[in-house]
Amino acid sequence: MRWTLQPRPDATTIQHLAEALNVDSIIASLLVQRGITTFDQAKKFFRPSLEDLHDPFLMKDMNLAVSRIHEAIAAGEKILVYGDYDVDGTTSVALMSSYLATLSPYVTTYIPDRYNEGYGVSYTGIDYAHDNDISLIVALDCGIKAIEKVAYAKSKEIDFIICDHHRPGDKIPDAVAVLDPKREDCEYPYKELCGCGVGFKLIQALAKEQEQTIHDLLPYLDLVVTAIGADIVPITGENRVLAYFGLQVINSNPRIGFKAMLSQVKKETLTITDVVFMIAPRINAAGRMKHGLHAVNLLTEQNLKTALQFASEIEHYNSDRKEADKSITQKALQQILENQEEDKYTTVVYEDNWHKGVIGIVASRLTETYYRPTLVFTKSGDKLAASARSVKGFDVYNALHACSEHIEQFGGHKYAAGLTLHEDQYHLFKQKFEDVVSSTIDKKLLVPEVLIDKEIELDQITPKFYRILKQFAPFGPGNMAPVFMTKGLQDTGYAKCVGADQKHLKCRVQKDNIAIGAIGFNLGKNYDLVTGKQYFKAAFCIDENEWNGEISLQLNLKAIN
Repeated sequence: MRWTLQPRPDATTIQHLAEALNVDSIIASLLVQRGITTFDQAKKFFRPSLEDLHDPFLMKDMNLAVSRIHEAIAAGEKILVYGDYDVDGTTSVALMSSYLATLSPYVTTYIPDRYNEGYGVSYTGIDYAHDNDISLIVALDCGIKAIEKVAYAKSKEIDFIICDHHRPGDKIPDAVAVLDPKREDCEYPYKELCGCGVGFKLIQALAKEQEQTIHDLLPYLDLVVTAIGADIVPITGENRVLAYFGLQVINSNPRIGFKAMLSQVKKETLTITDVVFMIAPRINAAGRMKHGLHAVNLLTEQNLKTALQFASEIEHYNSDRKEADKSITQKALQQILENQEEDKYTTVVYEDNWHKGVIGIVASRLTETYYRPTLVFTKSGDKLAASARSVKGFDVYNALHACSEHIEQFGGHKYAAGLTLHEDQYHLFKQKFEDVVSSTIDKKLLVPEVLIDKEIELDQITPKFYRILKQFAPFGPGNMAPVFMTKGLQDTGYAKCVGADQKHLKCRVQKDNIAIGAIGFNLGKNYDLVTGKQYFKAAFCIDENEWNGEISLQLNLKAIN
């Protein structure tokens, strides 16, 4: 691990903010690191307000989208809500279709089959719309690069409204409206919305025309927060507001589909981390193992008994997903060893029978193991399809762009992308990708980094301090849970490895006659660093541990040295 201590912010700024907020300098320093330097900024951070959401009509083409939907509703046209098969896509479709259903009885949904159609807008989907006399498609979390597909739809007299958040190509599709804050000609103030977030802005604009307020749209925010967490977008600005209120909905009055899923989860109050690791994988499992429409059906179901049945099916898909993920990861690791590719700058593996639905998860697992830009390929029809994952600080999307001579189609983000190519291009691509990464990556990025916000002492970890820290949530990119460092720690003598594979480390650390419990997930290998009364330093977050009804503060260890 690379230990990186964040630069200390300006002392005068910290002091002024600490006095203005009546907090200690550590809290003020953490806020300044997050770009919060005034009382008003801190108020917006600690007390998110729905009034802080931007006017949806600031988004390019929003007026055109609203106008076309109103025209369709007035004329009794059939509307198809189309979305990708992952969490962002299926929640987007559930959100848009359930809202439009309150305005029109002629709304239907479509999720492309991951295996037969692949990612994004498909000719099959457009033909389905044409065969069913559908004249308007609202595409969510996809479509920004669907130039030919939108033109094909137009030839069949089908209009498109695109709600996307991926980077556009050189050309924008010729749709009625293209809502994407990442368009260069879009002046929308917040650029980091997920696909479901862009969809929410559209229903916010439609609601304005219906004389509904933002408070009328609160029930939809459980979907939005789930997409925000699953798609790993920054939890800053508008996303922070949407996530904050979305969590409130999930914890107080979630939709029937969430109630059905949560009936299997024994947790009273869910954080965004819980949403990412408990709800999102279950929603994703439908599209990975069966079909994304199963997730949409669950998320829009109004009857609890039916929803419980749907949730049970999805639980089964999730179990299958876990088994496939474990098996393919083991085979991929074996392939790397057999091909003696441990020392490369990239990881690129391929097997023609790997399950397409889990290669993205496997790519993430391999990145955790070897910590380098990673692609996992499988056969998809007569082509190869891959999921790409990157390491912090390296833009894998740009690296793929540099290899585009060998790629048929690609899209995605800085840290996660997908692509297809012809089989005869695989080895050429693999070598080109290695060449591009090895010549452009800063070599230090190939070593995992623990980024430390502040060095503190154990006596500064108090219940009051933790109460304020909790108000920094929801955490995520752009606002990660604060990581602290303390030097000169010793174990009190009770350190042990715990868990099914003894891979976690549990101990109690002490310094200056103060002791506190600690847990280090996947740090069992560091057991020898803390035994025998030796001194060590630890990087950690602070959280709560509940045992036998007693709640106490503990260190959630991130690294030991």
